[in-house]
Amino acid sequence: MQDALDRFLTYLLVERGASPYTLRNYGNEIGEFIAFAEEKGVQSWEDVDVVLVRSWLASLHRAGYHPASIARRLYELRSCFRFLMRERIVSENPAARIQPPKQPRTLPDYLTVEQVIELLSAPDISTPLGMRDAAILEVLYSAGLRRSELMGLKVKEVDLKEKRIRVWGKGGKERIALIGEPAKRALARYLDQGRPQLLAKNPRAAENPPDALFLNHRGGPLSSPRAISAILNKYLKQVDLPRRVTPHTLRHSFATHLLEGGADLRTVQELLGHENLQTTTIYTQVTLRHLRNVVKKAHPHARDEAIEAFHSAFLVPLMEQGATPEELAEKLTPDTRLGDLLSFDPKREALVRAHPRAKKTSSE
Repeated sequence: MQDALDRFLTYLLVERGASPYTLRNYGNEIGEFIAFAEEKGVQSWEDVDVVLVRSWLASLHRAGYHPASIARRLYELRSCFRFLMRERIVSENPAARIQPPKQPRTLPDYLTVEQVIELLSAPDISTPLGMRDAAILEVLYSAGLRRSELMGLKVKEVDLKEKRIRVWGKGGKERIALIGEPAKRALARYLDQGRPQLLAKNPRAAENPPDALFLNHRGGPLSSPRAISAILNKYLKQVDLPRRVTPHTLRHSFATHLLEGGADLRTVQELLGHENLQTTTIYTQVTLRHLRNVVKKAHPHARDEAIEAFHSAFLVPLMEQGATPEELAEKLTPDTRLGDLLSFDPKREALVRAHPRAKKTSSE
């Protein structure tokens, strides 16, 4: 059974682009199931049935595992069985016939805007490591990145002029993350001053400079995701925040503050890199408003069928990308040029409108 699991992990790495973190979780947790099966006298995947899988999940429940942890193990086992079926090692997927435990629908912990600002102001930006840490905290919050996404950033993937970062998310999926002015300034300072000073401490940098965006104190790439947590914990203690905060808490804060600022759910989904909108609804549910009155106000002589066609083909997609009726009402006038509409970027507008670290200040 272990040999088949090793083949599955190789498939995840080579064909699915799984991260080391994902591979470690799948290997350890499916390995736990193999050990459980062997204790029950089951020595091959073909002999695994629904009763055995249910028995394993029940043992996890009795041991006090959280429903989310149990569900994750079930999903991992399902995925493994799909691979085994593809390889003709088994003929059916017994895990597919089992429903995961119900999950409590609770809003993840998040920081207030004031707490975030206090945290982001903590690093000493007179030192190269302080410049790096300020940039790390700003990007985690301002772009809503996962810790693994931050670890994988390369210098070439940062576009300061456009305030964009190319991010590689789960499963190697690419997306564009947007940042605001504070994050842009923190990154610019780090790239211009902090990173070159760190790079100078790396004796091999002249021959083989690292392409990783964030470097350690020796001028090499950060070696582990735990390094990001350690950096965050340093400043949490410094500002004495009262709760346990992780890098993912900053991502939750990013999403929550966007929604509180008026961003729609689909914009937040895209910025977070969620494949399914249902994943994003853990934060809130935002209903798109109908734009028929907006179009009628902007184009008083339009025929009903023309309004309907324009609404369906153009306005609804813009709303789904993050535009609000107020923004579209301002832009849709009888004198509006098509080029102005085509250049409208709802995602950027939504970020600037809703996110505390994307709005320009009076001094900028």
